Amino acid sequence: MRRTGWIVGAASAVLVAAGGVTFAVAGDDGPGVGAPAASSADAGFARDMAVHHQQAVEMSYVVRDGTDDVEVRRLAYDIAQTQANQRGMLLGWLDLWGLPKVSADPPMTWMGMGSAPSKGDGSLMPGMATTAEMRRLGGLRGRQAEVYYLRLMTEHHRGGVHMAEGCAERCTVGAERRLARGMVESQESEIRLMADMLRERS
Repeated sequence: MRRTGWIVGAASAVLVAAGGVTFAVAGDDGPGVGAPAASSADAGFARDMAVHHQQAVEMSYVVRDGTDDVEVRRLAYDIAQTQANQRGMLLGWLDLWGLPKVSADPPMTWMGMGSAPSKGDGSLMPGMATTAEMRRLGGLRGRQAEVYYLRLMTEHHRGGVHMAEGCAERCTVGAERRLARGMVESQESEIRLMADMLRERS
């Protein structure tokens, strides 16, 4: 209970911080004024992480329907709410900057990657589950669903941390860099938590 309580508190803190970040960016002079370029790391991170987060939200709601375990359901809900909030911020920044939400460039081009997905079959970026993996998660129940979700989300978070570290190094908008650093810290903490939860379910 202490662990899940901590996650609820951490998620709340992230949401409060997110609101402050949104206000900071919204206080700029307006669309197109001092905005990053469409090919910039700032825009690339916002676009790619929005897609990355969307899958985490979907995955989390799938497992909430697949298990009655309170600890896993609470973690999944916290991840879904936090990442949905952050996704809205990222898309909102693109609107504020007057930039498109999609790009003809392959994902991760802003990080110098832009190669074909590593796993194929629907995996767009590092850490993202494939179409087959998402389908399998949806068909599992109980302890099997919990373990599979925790494994998939651990990999998802690792990919997200890699992307967020890239933004922390390359992005030029201060608020976005701060959000990226916050993502690294929170997702690394959740990776450690999920490792403990997996050991409990081994």
